[in-house]
Amino acid sequence: MSLSVSRRLAAVTAIAVAGLFASTAPAALAAPTAVAAAPTPPDIPVANVKAHLAQFQSIATANGGNRAHGRAGYKASVDYVKAKLDAAGFTTTLQTFTSSGATGYNLIADWPGGDPDSVLMSGSHLDSVTAGPGVNDNGSGSAAVLETALAVSRARLQPTKHLRFGWWGAEELGMVGSKYYVNNLPSAEKAKISGYLNFDMIGSPNPGYFVYDDDPTIEQTFKNYYAGLGIPTEIETEGDGRSDHAPFKSAGIPVGGLFSGADYTKTAAQAQKWGGTSGQAFDRCYHASCDTSSNIDDTALDRNADAIAYAVWNLGAATPVPPGPSFENTTDVNIPDSPGAAVTSPITVSGVTGNAPATTKVDVNIVHTYRGDLVVDLVAPDGTVYNLHNRSGGSADNLVQTYTVNASGEVADGVWKLQVKDAAAQDTGYINSWKITF
Repeated sequence: MSLSVSRRLAAVTAIAVAGLFASTAPAALAAPTAVAAAPTPPDIPVANVKAHLAQFQSIATANGGNRAHGRAGYKASVDYVKAKLDAAGFTTTLQTFTSSGATGYNLIADWPGGDPDSVLMSGSHLDSVTAGPGVNDNGSGSAAVLETALAVSRARLQPTKHLRFGWWGAEELGMVGSKYYVNNLPSAEKAKISGYLNFDMIGSPNPGYFVYDDDPTIEQTFKNYYAGLGIPTEIETEGDGRSDHAPFKSAGIPVGGLFSGADYTKTAAQAQKWGGTSGQAFDRCYHASCDTSSNIDDTALDRNADAIAYAVWNLGAATPVPPGPSFENTTDVNIPDSPGAAVTSPITVSGVTGNAPATTKVDVNIVHTYRGDLVVDLVAPDGTVYNLHNRSGGSADNLVQTYTVNASGEVADGVWKLQVKDAAAQDTGYINSWKITF
């Protein structure tokens, strides 16, 4: 992001979802097996997004430590994304421009089909500053948009609107690439873009959940998604007009997007509702050499990537697809040190018709001094046990993670339990909260 300027997550307030989702059809986070009139948005695997981030980090490491405009690392990043899209069946276009005496590149990818006179476009800038690899700024947005595009291909999505994706060059020099793209579109082509969604920094290590307040329909789409998770959002102001949505907005195109914060300081009120550390920047490595693959909050990246897919499926189909109902337990449960018995935290699910989806989501927030000691299971109402975490993570503390469980053989309604056992001595902790989303 071109601007002038922890792991622990607090429990969030549970919402009354029964009334909100009483008429819900398919859950918003279930992966589609077939395309219907109102296709169900998929759960974007955060592991896939992080794999792209690892590639961006490797590219930077091999090319002077950055992926900046005019440098070899940027072109290698473009080539990586283009190869993925070409293999997935997109029609890609490499647009060149000149800035600061160097050739720049925009990558445009079109998915076949949809109304050519109604284009939904999603984009992010792919360049970093020269100071570092730019994994959060903006590998995070670029990787999530890429994985969403690949999910479109996997689903063989046939949306009502034509889907287009863009990765912009030289954003860090003043949105040069996106300005070039918009300024060189004929007026008739600009008129065909029904909306542009921008994603710039969505995995900040001390994250906030910010939504652009430009186009009301796009804004409400993202708010609906986060309401389904029980996560409050705020209006994005830190980067207002300073990322690649600005040229589209100036051209009269409806815009929207997500942001997890840059070098502004998280307030105590924000830390209370989102977790993290108050008095600290959302991203202490903003525009710095430490913006590496370790400068990412996995939970924020996961949620925001899923929100991108939700918006693309929802707005692209032009058919509202409400988020799936979520249920949460925020009561602390102490985890006794080994050899103590396993403890459970129950959630009673009601009002959900039929079985759980194949991509049931479980958000776990455990505060612990050594997560490598923990065995964490999801226990279904019939007693079936699904292992979520089995003593991985080494000596790191706390376990804040989202898991996807194929629970399609289970009736959704009933008492679900998070079961946690400390399997080795000398470390302590507690279940802070957990949530199940259908």
